[in-house]
Amino acid sequence: MSITTESELIGMKKVSEAVAFVLKEMRNYSQVGRTTKEIDQFGGQILNDIGAKSAPKLTYNFPAFTCISLNNEFCHGIPSEKRILKEGDLINIDVSAELDGFWSDNGGSFVIGEDIHKHQKLIDASKQILHHAIFSIKGGVRISDIGHLIESEAKTRGYKVIKNLTGHGIGRSLHEEPSAIANYRDRFNLARFRKNSVVAIETFISTASTYAETIEDGWTMVGNKGGFIAQHEHTIVVTEAKPIILTEMNEIWN
Repeated sequence: MSITTESELIGMKKVSEAVAFVLKEMRNYSQVGRTTKEIDQFGGQILNDIGAKSAPKLTYNFPAFTCISLNNEFCHGIPSEKRILKEGDLINIDVSAELDGFWSDNGGSFVIGEDIHKHQKLIDASKQILHHAIFSIKGGVRISDIGHLIESEAKTRGYKVIKNLTGHGIGRSLHEEPSAIANYRDRFNLARFRKNSVVAIETFISTASTYAETIEDGWTMVGNKGGFIAQHEHTIVVTEAKPIILTEMNEIWN
């Protein structure tokens, strides 16, 4: 969407603060011994208390409030009572919701407990690349140039990017135009970021794979060549200068 009134900006700030708060609380609640189902129910209750509705449930009839992916899962993981968190697990939580007609999206990867499997370097790369990408966005910048920045920085660090998972426009629904804000230079995408538009910017930084594939449950995606992924995401408003980071309170950069 494009922000045209003060009330629209207020609406986007309200829903973005809601999903950011839920993500932050779910991260703090994620501990060794807890199941991904427990963590999802915890987040879902907060959404309900706020008056927000789970975006994946509303849009796709997803079988949970949030997406929680573990270890070799790249995204869209289904929370389960059988998935018990262990020391050193790489976990990704993605929280998106609707509130009063406005939609927002955010997510982040982190390690449970001690980093015994050495995932932190990958996580830090994803966070730093997202930060650089977001603060390079303003009205008139080519979307493909931001993709080139993300891919180049990933390569410099020895990583790859996932080419079929992208950021997207958001605001009055979960996915809007621009429909694909890729993590690589898409030479066929000539579109530019528009001032006052709302977009969800995501990094998908990978150790081995370049494409994500859906497994038999119909939702969860893993890498075509295995490995691990770190994803971080903020919803922002594009301006002529520094963007407005609507989901900043999720503290994924901390």
